[in-house]
Amino acid sequence: MHSDAANDLIHILLVEDSPTDVMMTREALEYYKVLNPLHVAEDGVEAMEYLRREGKHSNAPRPGLIILDLNLPKKSGREVLEELKEDSDLMRIPVVVLTTSKSEEDVARTYGLHANCYISKPVDFAKFAEVVCSIKDFWFGVVTLPAVKS
Repeated sequence: MHSDAANDLIHILLVEDSPTDVMMTREALEYYKVLNPLHVAEDGVEAMEYLRREGKHSNAPRPGLIILDLNLPKKSGREVLEELKEDSDLMRIPVVVLTTSKSEEDVARTYGLHANCYISKPVDFAKFAEVVCSIKDFWFGVVTLPAVKS
């Protein structure tokens, strides 16, 4: 049976309300030739609709990795993380928190909500691109991810 390589790639859900950060993430992925499809949710409510395949996201592919900002409109990244990890269908999806906050309280609280890692977002594009590359190298090169349920 012939398999389409694009279908074998793990989808990434980026939950980010900053158009600049979305653009920088896309550019960094392109720069490092990351072929994984990137889907974007602009707020916490849309992220949960996407993950639960509700409304316009009824045919959304299940992501194998979520990159989550903490400071989101409508529903915070912390609330999204909490809902995700309480949902038996979604709890196994790894979550990389990528946020501007360097607060020790945010770091501790985020790990307490079972985030898989916490990364402070650099403002400089070159450093930001390196962070995105390290996420790609680690999560798609080093780690064995759980199988994605359709």
